Amino acid sequence: MSLETTTLGAGCFWCVEAVYQDLRGVASAVSGYMGGSLEHPTYEAVCSGRTDHAEVVQLQFDPEIISFDDLLYIFWRTHDPTTLNRQGADRGTQYRSVVFYHSPEQYERAIVSKVNTDKTNLWPDPIVTEIAPASAFWPAEDYHQNYYRLNPNQPYCAIVIDPKMQAFRQKFAERLQPTA
Repeated sequence: MSLETTTLGAGCFWCVEAVYQDLRGVASAVSGYMGGSLEHPTYEAVCSGRTDHAEVVQLQFDPEIISFDDLLYIFWRTHDPTTLNRQGADRGTQYRSVVFYHSPEQYERAIVSKVNTDKTNLWPDPIVTEIAPASAFWPAEDYHQNYYRLNPNQPYCAIVIDPKMQAFRQKFAERLQPTA
């Protein structure tokens, strides 16, 4: 098995991680930071808005099971890619919609996917998602990893993530790993 890497930002990394970690073919989903200037950023530093990092999830995936295009298809449909530096109540550059590509092929596929999705009128406004080269990835603090799974009753999880996940599970049930 030869895994590929991609890194996606779509608002709060807790939400993004929850969406991708149960997909068949995704070997790992790690919350972290990318796109900024500070080495070894912390959550507090990133939240200040002064580091230029985005909250992201770095995915290791098996392209024989789930393609990069499939990951992007889900990406466009599980957050609002038409809002600049905002997802819901979360505001700031750290919450921007961004695809960090790891190869020229991913860059080309991301551009095509963005243009084609925009043409579908899935969203009433134009997609403003940034497509940028991957840079240093800094894993978030341990308490951010597997956050939704470990904290399902935490208010943000219960109010924001859970309804999103219920809709996601219904829409993409055929792509999910079987439950034990």
